[in-house]
Amino acid sequence: MTVETVAATQMANDVAAPQEEAKKVVEETKEVIGQGREAQVQDEEADPKAVEKSSSYREESNFLSDLKEFERKALTELRSKLEEAILGHALFEKPEEKKKKKSKKEEDEAPRNENSAEKEKPEEEAEKEVGRDGEEAKQEEEEKKEEEEGKCVQVDREIALWGVPLLPSKGAEETNVVLLKFLRAREFKVNEAFEMLKKTLQWRKEFGIDSALGEVFDPELSSAGYLDGTDREGHPVCYNLYGAFGDEGLYQKAFGTEENRSRFLRWRFQLMEQGIKKLDLKPGGVSSLLQINDLKNSPGPGKKELRITTQRAIGLLQDNYPELVARNIFINVPFWYYALNALISPFLTQRTKSKFLVSRPGKATKTLLKYIPAEEIPVRYGGFKREKDFEFSSEDGPVSELTVKAGSTETIVLPAEETGNTLLWDLTVLGWEVRYKEEFVPSDEGSYTVIVQKGKKMAPSEGPIRNTFRNNEPGKVVLTIENVTAKKKRVLYRYKNKKCSSF
Repeated sequence: MTVETVAATQMANDVAAPQEEAKKVVEETKEVIGQGREAQVQDEEADPKAVEKSSSYREESNFLSDLKEFERKALTELRSKLEEAILGHALFEKPEEKKKKKSKKEEDEAPRNENSAEKEKPEEEAEKEVGRDGEEAKQEEEEKKEEEEGKCVQVDREIALWGVPLLPSKGAEETNVVLLKFLRAREFKVNEAFEMLKKTLQWRKEFGIDSALGEVFDPELSSAGYLDGTDREGHPVCYNLYGAFGDEGLYQKAFGTEENRSRFLRWRFQLMEQGIKKLDLKPGGVSSLLQINDLKNSPGPGKKELRITTQRAIGLLQDNYPELVARNIFINVPFWYYALNALISPFLTQRTKSKFLVSRPGKATKTLLKYIPAEEIPVRYGGFKREKDFEFSSEDGPVSELTVKAGSTETIVLPAEETGNTLLWDLTVLGWEVRYKEEFVPSDEGSYTVIVQKGKKMAPSEGPIRNTFRNNEPGKVVLTIENVTAKKKRVLYRYKNKKCSSF
């Protein structure tokens, strides 16, 4: 998740209102953006060359031999600081330091309270004194508990982050990969990276992130975000569907109260942690996720609770999960998003800009295909991946592709030589708007052609087709695509023969 995720909302009825809302959102999120976080939006239509150039995002190397001299030096220095902090029990903020901060705050407030306290009646003073004594006793008890917990954690040399041991002297090769993420997030400024790491560990402890992994949340939230498949480079893919919050019932469950909003945040962090578990944090391994953000039918910028909660999530994700997203792709983006991005873009760093891509409605499949193979793209986005579908596997080979020129007709021949078998196929045309038919043509010229699917004009919104045909004689299934438009069409398909007994 990144700064652009704030814009995950529905198109308004007119242009002026969304722009005003966008300006309001920008003003409210400047503090988050101003921290030097990452993000740029590339518009595939406005600058197609830029999109093609970055269509295969490759992570920076985590091998020591590939690092520049100043990067190796920074890594060595961070390792040294971390080792010293762990062995010296100085990685977490000590209870006494918290106490000092609290005492200083109380001292600053004391002079303001003295004058009013002198004027109060003796009875009221006695009551307050009793109350104060009770509060002090409670505070001392909490501080003692914090100190005991702090000592427990501080002496733990087994401390780990995302399952990776952090004590450098343990020699785990994944340790450098994790440390490099914090260094890259802070442009290899060692002290800043070290402080970021310490704050992350403190936040995880206070927020109870490890326990969040085992929590059970409302099943309806799974419609708003889930992990599914990998991209062409092996990155696990996380889908965020903001349109799910167009349902008022789910919206209230997620954002209706402060308690609900806190639960939503824990669910979102759980999803992030689940994605991290799929990563390989060794040098040379895939160590980041691909985020797909679908803004179709998403609530508009006027939904304050969604905007504020998203802003909180952005800050926490960026502060505590550095360099764990390889690329952020926004699809089905409404018009108002562009106005918002024009205002936000000047505040974003170049590093983050390279990870962002925006796709307009109707271009989702085309955009996703640049990063994810068709067999890994869900059917809802124009791919061939169906839930709980075991008909096709990686053993069946890759998806084939065909280009149909403007005003021309192409056919795809699927052989069916053995009788009694069943032919199964998937096919889609990007943007459709073609005439399409399916027929079985027997090898015997004396036999009749069988219409499998009558020819018809396919609408632009048509999804992928899956069909089957069982042949009682040798022949072939012919799929005919007639392009009646002035633009070339891209056809994706795959097929397999299955014996009837196994179908």
